[in-house]
Amino acid sequence: MAGVWRCILAMMLLMCVCLWDHSEAVGGAVSRKRIKAPVYKKPKITPIDVAPSPQHIDINRMTGVWYLLNVASKCSYLMNHGTRAEPTHIEITCPLACDKTLFVSTKTRFNHQCWEIQQVYQLTPTTGRLTLKGPHPHLNTDIVIADTDYNSYAIMYYQKLGKMTMKLYVRSVDDLSEPVLTKFEQLAEKQELGLAYLFPFPTYSHCASVDQDHVLKCVPTC
Repeated sequence: MAGVWRCILAMMLLMCVCLWDHSEAVGGAVSRKRIKAPVYKKPKITPIDVAPSPQHIDINRMTGVWYLLNVASKCSYLMNHGTRAEPTHIEITCPLACDKTLFVSTKTRFNHQCWEIQQVYQLTPTTGRLTLKGPHPHLNTDIVIADTDYNSYAIMYYQKLGKMTMKLYVRSVDDLSEPVLTKFEQLAEKQELGLAYLFPFPTYSHCASVDQDHVLKCVPTC
């Protein structure tokens, strides 16, 4: 059980998708009658289904360090705390050959403490599409590598429970490309994520190392 809650904390730190709305948050009025949450039914067409998908993605060239530069999302956490976003970067590695899984390590800060979250992305038969498995299939996160040149930027889409989050990663924070930022904003606009839903992340003071007490391993059991 402790491992489950640690992974929930990890997802909050990653801010990939909304885990719950404010109406479902812990700590509501005691007198409020508890209402059973509706069962999520995946629609025939979801936002990620219409996301641009390149004809071919060389997963091996996606390995290495990527710095999070911008996020487009309607996630309530970001809406309330996006102005206090912490420097975040990921490192993608392959266990042996990049044919089934990717190891993704995310380093960020929470309450002035550096944390590392280790996850496993499952490759799918569709090029550029991956899955981050949740505790139940309907809680999986669908991921699309929508656009990248491998050497400078990558635009990725994340979808969970029908809610979309877009992320712009860069290889280096020293040479930022205005055309890439414009492209990201235009793609976000097509997902109805206008400027009000864009959250830039700091390009300085990234965590270099993390002690073992602050490493969260959120990996599937099978």
